[in-house]
Amino acid sequence: VRTWSPARAGRVNASHRACIIARFGFIYAQERLDAETLLRAFICDMETVQRIIYIAAVESFRAAKMAFWKLKISVKETLALDHVGPESLEVAALDYIARHKDLYDVCQSVQEVVCSMNVNPKIPYPPEVDFFVIRTLIRELCCLAFSMQTLIPPLDIALGVDGELFNRTMYYRSCDSDFTAPFVAYHVWPALMENGAVIVKGEVVTKK
Repeated sequence: VRTWSPARAGRVNASHRACIIARFGFIYAQERLDAETLLRAFICDMETVQRIIYIAAVESFRAAKMAFWKLKISVKETLALDHVGPESLEVAALDYIARHKDLYDVCQSVQEVVCSMNVNPKIPYPPEVDFFVIRTLIRELCCLAFSMQTLIPPLDIALGVDGELFNRTMYYRSCDSDFTAPFVAYHVWPALMENGAVIVKGEVVTKK
């Protein structure tokens, strides 16, 4: 039987964290662009397409974090019945969920994300667009966001606001930005955060 130790737990968490951060970067670099291509078949305006994908990312994180919170309560209640060991009940629950990701009903989260996007007033979209067309991106983001909650500390995304002052430590400017503009016109991709610190920069468009 492998015994628990703080050093081993730290190494496992660090390795898991590195894989998750790399996955976040891959989704941005590849699967986000695949989703853009799918949406461009229905929507000509690139700004609208990018806004939709950003909202999909934000809603995916929201849905996954809510699902994780509910599952963690259930797991802690179950483990509390016979919990023993040097780690806290909280750590034991996080470890259990990390090893049993099949407990997460990601399909339910995808459905919730699509429903939220269908009623989001910030998305001006033609009626023929079905957001399930980008369900692969939404699913991957939900699974990733869920996994981020098992880390100590958890990772999360920064929630941007249109019109906010451009922050070069948090975002890159898109190539079609006005590089002299001080304010964010809209967000393309969220920044990844850990305890308030930027781990991976996001992307925005700045315009006057």
